[in-house]
Amino acid sequence: MNPRIVTQQLAGNPLAAAVISGNAPPGWYEPVPTDPASWRERIESIRSDFPDDWLARLAPAFEATGKARERLEASSAGRGVVVTTGQQPGLFGGPVYTLSKALSALAVADSLQEASGVPVAPVFWAATDDTDFKEASSTVVSIPGGAQLLRIDHVQPLGQTMASMPLGDVSEQLEALTRAAGSTIDSTPIELLERFYTSRQTIGSAYVSFLRALFAPLGIAVIDASHPATRAAAAPVLSAALEKAGDIAAKVSQRNQELESAGYTPQVQDVPGLSLVFNSTSGVRKRIPIKAARKQVASEERGPNVLLRPVVERAILPTATYIGGPAEIAYFAQVSPIAETLGVPRPAIVPRWSCTIIEPHVEKVLEKLHLLPEDFRDPHEVDARIARAHLPKRVIDELNATRVLLDKKLDDLADAVEKERAPVSPAVTGGLRASLVRRLERFERRLIAAAKKQHADIMREIATARGSLYPLGKPQERALNFVPLLARYGPGLRDEMLEEARWHAKRLVGVGRPLEEAVPARGRS
Repeated sequence: MNPRIVTQQLAGNPLAAAVISGNAPPGWYEPVPTDPASWRERIESIRSDFPDDWLARLAPAFEATGKARERLEASSAGRGVVVTTGQQPGLFGGPVYTLSKALSALAVADSLQEASGVPVAPVFWAATDDTDFKEASSTVVSIPGGAQLLRIDHVQPLGQTMASMPLGDVSEQLEALTRAAGSTIDSTPIELLERFYTSRQTIGSAYVSFLRALFAPLGIAVIDASHPATRAAAAPVLSAALEKAGDIAAKVSQRNQELESAGYTPQVQDVPGLSLVFNSTSGVRKRIPIKAARKQVASEERGPNVLLRPVVERAILPTATYIGGPAEIAYFAQVSPIAETLGVPRPAIVPRWSCTIIEPHVEKVLEKLHLLPEDFRDPHEVDARIARAHLPKRVIDELNATRVLLDKKLDDLADAVEKERAPVSPAVTGGLRASLVRRLERFERRLIAAAKKQHADIMREIATARGSLYPLGKPQERALNFVPLLARYGPGLRDEMLEEARWHAKRLVGVGRPLEEAVPARGRS
């Protein structure tokens, strides 16, 4: 029995919500086509204006094989375009949204190719030049009774790019992931992890190699952001960004003020005095100061920060659109003035597909206890509600009656003290109320705690469901590793996810229902 895939509205910050609903403030974003005809026009414009040799220059950074190589070659030499998405490295491939992003890019590429008649290749940008070791060093798996955090330690000082940071020995963590996968019907994903996540690799190289092997059969190419070929292609944009570092800083600051005036918080905070270009000498990444920007000598060790990266990507790839999440959608409002200052095309962005995967054993818990996945957003509410429901009805009735009676009597007492001018201040009766209410609440908590112990089996079922749906208090797609899921359910799960992503893609291209009319919270089975 396969899991149920629940397509859901992409949740996030207010600015992303406004963009997704079609209410983006004018001028902040590159306009996105809404129908096949306008998409064809955009694709033709990008295809015809882009240098024919882009793939020849970037081929070493792709190392594409199989279907991924075929689709790249079909889109090269002025014949087509690409659709991109990406993510910084995550341990063992990262959470579910790594897979969701890749499948979104594939689905959108297929829909655009069908609508335009022009080859469109899906590309995953692996941001191995990132230095966020905290995100790259951990992942979460669901286990009976909850969720387990898998974490590795750094073997060299922090501050290095993930392309430079050695992976170290992760055999213990990989064994834990394998145990969490349980009985599997497709061993390939775990075998690929065992092949690439070795002590000879860096965190970045293991991530890139694993995703390439996993995604190539689907036709998704993976580009390594740290590869010398990528850096060489990006060099002209980085040089221009250094040359105009002061102008860019002023424009970004102005946009940030516009964001705040409109009631939004800039997704990426400004760091005064620093350019948007990093120097990664010896693997340690540091922002180049604006004052020193024009004195920089051309170097392959330079790279873009998060706001400059989309501009670089659009400059070196014939990108029809980027597929992003809420944070990315929000910071793209800060990207457009950078592109304008540099005189390069503004990158476009559309929302990725979002989902929750409900496994059969979790579905049984939801049905048995009449719960919805979103009930687990609060880490304690479900446990308390179910435990309370198992208390004797008379106890609950008397507890509620006591609360009502206590409230009434305390009101009467406060009223009498006031009218009879008793020699105590209102603060005294207020303190009495607070004390008695706390005592009653503590009594109820003890009742619930006792009920939890009495019904330990049910509490364990709830914990198991929470470990899958909201592991460690985070939404599934942002925390739970996707490899055990693929191993347990095989290609069928991936294919069902892709089918759901195709519905999302059709809406983006304009051949389906608008995004605001997307599948409701419970989704399709």
